[in-house]
Amino acid sequence: MTRELPKASRIRISELTASAELYLGVHLTAPGLAFDISCFGLDADERLSDDRYFVFFNQPASPEDSIRLLGAQDGDTESFRVALDRVPEGIHKLSLTATVDGDGVMSQVAAGHVRIVADGAEVGRYAFTGAEFSTERAVMLADVYRRNGEWRFAAVGQGFDGGLRALLENFGGEALEEDEPAPVPVPEAAFTPAAAPAPAPVHAAPEPTLVVPAAPTVPAAPAVPAQPGPPPAVPAPVAAPPAAAFPADATVVAPMPLPPQPAGARITLTKYAEVPDQVGWVKQSDNLVRFSLTKGQDVLALQGSMVAYQGRADFAHEGSGVLRKLTANLTGQQLKLMRVSGEGQVFLADEACDLHVVRLEGDSLCVSSDRVLAFDAGLEHEVRRIEGEGLPGGGFFTLQFSGHGTVVVKTRGIPVVLPVTPAPETYADIHALVAWSRGSQVITTAPVRIRRSAYAGHAAESYSLQFRGAPGNFIVVQPYEV
Repeated sequence: MTRELPKASRIRISELTASAELYLGVHLTAPGLAFDISCFGLDADERLSDDRYFVFFNQPASPEDSIRLLGAQDGDTESFRVALDRVPEGIHKLSLTATVDGDGVMSQVAAGHVRIVADGAEVGRYAFTGAEFSTERAVMLADVYRRNGEWRFAAVGQGFDGGLRALLENFGGEALEEDEPAPVPVPEAAFTPAAAPAPAPVHAAPEPTLVVPAAPTVPAAPAVPAQPGPPPAVPAPVAAPPAAAFPADATVVAPMPLPPQPAGARITLTKYAEVPDQVGWVKQSDNLVRFSLTKGQDVLALQGSMVAYQGRADFAHEGSGVLRKLTANLTGQQLKLMRVSGEGQVFLADEACDLHVVRLEGDSLCVSSDRVLAFDAGLEHEVRRIEGEGLPGGGFFTLQFSGHGTVVVKTRGIPVVLPVTPAPETYADIHALVAWSRGSQVITTAPVRIRRSAYAGHAAESYSLQFRGAPGNFIVVQPYEV
C-alpha cells in the first residue's frame, strides 16, 4: 500500500521499504509543454561539486551506475533507478528536478507526482498540481538525502523563475550557453580591401561573435584605411574593426564567457536554511523548534507561539475540562493552548527564549506552566501544588507531565541540571527553578534576603526550595529570576 507524502513532508526510507534499490518515477501532465527531468547528486554543502553526478538525457548514469536514467515507462514521464548502497559517501543528496523545455511555466501543470517503488510495489507518492506554483520554469520536486547515517525522502516542490540556469546556479554549477551563436567562419577573400563592407552583419548582432586576441600581430587601429559608406549600425565602443585590419593568419575565437554571477541573498542566508530531519520534533536553532505533523499525531502549543508553517496545518483553541479549568483558575497554572494538526511542518518560538526538547519514556516531569512551550497531545498533564508557610499565595504550583512523548521547555539562558541525592540536599530559588523529576521530595525553606530587585518598601526576600531524593533525580535551574 502506498503512503501519501504531502508537500514539505520528510520520512525515513526505512519506514517505506527495507530495500536499498529504488525506482523513482516522475509524472507531469501539461498539454503543450515538454520537460527535462534530471537528478543532481550533491555534496554535503548541497553543491554539484562533481558534474559526473548530474544525471540527465545526455549523461544517463553516474560513474559507478548507482544512479541511472531509465526513461519514460509505466506511465511516468521520466524515471530513475537508484542503488542507495552504492552511492558514494561524498554524495549526500539526490535532487529530482524538472525544467520546462521552451515556453511555459509550472503553473500550467494539470497534475504531477513523484513516486517511490521498491521490490515492484509503490511505497510512497508525493502528488501535486500547478496550483502550487506560479511563474517557475524549473522546480526541485523531491530529495533523497542522508541524515544521521540513513537515507530519507523529502517532498520539496520549490522552484525558480530563471529556468535551468537558475537551477544550476543554485547547485553551484554553470549553465552552458546553448543559444549563443557559433563563431562565424570568415572566408579568405574577406581579408582583402574589396570585401571591407562584409563586417556590417557583425555590427548588427546582439553581441560580437568575433574577437581579436590581444597579441601584437594585430595592426594598430590608426593604420586602418578609412572606409566609405554610412557609419556603423551600433555605437563605436562595440563595433568590430573592419575586415582589412585582420591579417590572413589572424586567430578567430568565440567571446570569453562571463564569470558566474553571485547568487546574492540566497548564498548569504544559506547558513540559516531549514534543517532537514525526521518526522517529529527537531531544533531549528536554540530559539526555534519545528514539528513535522502527520495524521493522528497532534501537538498542543502555547497560543501565539507559531511563527511559520509549511503544508497544511490547522490551529484550534484547546479547551479544558471543567475540573481542570477550575483547578487552573485557582492555582494560576492555566495554559492557554492551541491544538495543531494536519500534514506539514510548524515552527514554534516564544520571545527568543532558549528551547529544550525533552523526551519522556514513561517517566514524569514537573514544569512550571510559564516554562512550557508545547507538548505532544498524547501526554497527560495535571496541576500539582507545593505547600509552604510564607510562600506567595500559600503555595507553589507546577504542571506534571507523564507518559510517552515530548515536552518543549523554555528557559532564559542556558540552564543547569543539578543532581538530587539523599545528602547533601540541593536548594533552588523558586523564581529560577524550571523543572524537576517527579521522584524528588520538595521542602520549603526560609526566605533568603539576597534579591537584587529590591526597591523602597520591598522585602527583598526570595524563597528557596529544598530537594531530596534517590540517586537519579534532578532539578533544572535557569540563569534568570522571573
